[in-house]
Amino acid sequence: MHSDLSPHLHTPECNKLINLLKQCHAERKFARFVGVCNTFDQNVVDCLRNERIERSRENRDKARKEQQRVRERMRQLEKDQEARH
Repeated sequence: MHSDLSPHLHTPECNKLINLLKQCHAERKFARFVGVCNTFDQNVVDCLRNERIERSRENRDKARKEQQRVRERMRQLEKDQEARH
């Protein structure tokens, strides 16, 4: 089972592979059950995995930057508070 295969959720490369898999399934309605489309399916799985890994990396980077921004803001607030006392 794949995640949602809607085109707007994936890169053009993955969309191309998804379309090839769908085409294989459409052209080989019964043969697909014996593994005829497995190569296409594995290519889609690999592409989706790579997308997920890249999204995770981007989210981690974004979270690190946000955490750094918060730390700097907290330091500044602490400095301001010490200066007032």
